[in-house]
Amino acid sequence: MNVTVDLASRSYDVVIEHGARHGLVELLRFRAPNAQVAAIVTSPSLHAQPWFDFESGLTQHVLEVPEGEGAKSLATLEALCEQLATLRLSRDDVVVGVGGGAITDLAGFAASVYLRGVALAQVPTSLVGMVDAAIGGKTAVNLRAGKNLVGAFHQPLGVLCDFDTLLTLPERERLGGLGEVAKCWLLEGRRAGDLAAASLPDLVTMSVQLKGAIVSADEFEGGRRALLNYGHTLGHALESLSLARDVDELRHGEAVAIGLAFAVRLAHALGRVDAQEIVNHDEVLLALGLSSRMPSHMSTPGLLDAMTRDKKAHHDLTFVLAGPEGFGVVRHVDPSLVADVLDSFRGEP
Repeated sequence: MNVTVDLASRSYDVVIEHGARHGLVELLRFRAPNAQVAAIVTSPSLHAQPWFDFESGLTQHVLEVPEGEGAKSLATLEALCEQLATLRLSRDDVVVGVGGGAITDLAGFAASVYLRGVALAQVPTSLVGMVDAAIGGKTAVNLRAGKNLVGAFHQPLGVLCDFDTLLTLPERERLGGLGEVAKCWLLEGRRAGDLAAASLPDLVTMSVQLKGAIVSADEFEGGRRALLNYGHTLGHALESLSLARDVDELRHGEAVAIGLAFAVRLAHALGRVDAQEIVNHDEVLLALGLSSRMPSHMSTPGLLDAMTRDKKAHHDLTFVLAGPEGFGVVRHVDPSLVADVLDSFRGEP
């Protein structure tokens, strides 16, 4: 199946199917006809997978970067750009990101800044990469102060979502990706009871269709695209604090799942939704096997500080919240109310 991200002359397709990775030659031949070199950015563990059999139709080089979220640093970005320069990658050539959300973020940002921008193709190999990170052109690396604080918009030539790569995905990574799926399910106003009839390909397709439609209407997050940050204000704060302790402590999707459960409770405290919506959110997370438990060691003051440093904030506390007319961005939320809801949420059995 193909989902088109409609951006006029920069439109591209997201291909969702078994074997999609084998379409790389055709994609590059069609979208980058003058390219002679492809730099494939991946991690050592992915490079060793049985499905890593890429053919680009070009002179290709595989560049390995650190595993997981550890790849998203300025130091790794610099090292990667030095490798691209050593290969004499030109403005006609292409960078190919092959990996989860961290690698597609890093590869995309490197492509956006090397030589002031070279072509990019994305082959997400994790669930979170397929349903979120590789689509829409958001690229970034982290700072110690927070997640994704240095980045750029850089749309790919195309995205190849190959279900074959999910067959070797560790269970924790699969569950982490379902955090972003839960976000999309809830944004569409779907109920927990309908999840029983949805297969994993159904969930991926639903998520890609939603994100594709939103990005087509709002590429640079001036309006509706901000809704895709649902659950991310607390989620990114949790990630930032956990990354300072241990890069493996909390995955992105795990943090988003907690953020979703918190956001609906904050919306209820603001009188925007009734208690039944809290039940629906909790049931969606439970049906997908996701935990919504707050880490007990993260303090409320620390989380509040991290949330104010989120890139979506405007010197205040900003959240995407459910409401009587759907989801919307709510700014200037009272910090004392947020603290009270956090404390109450942490104390739930």
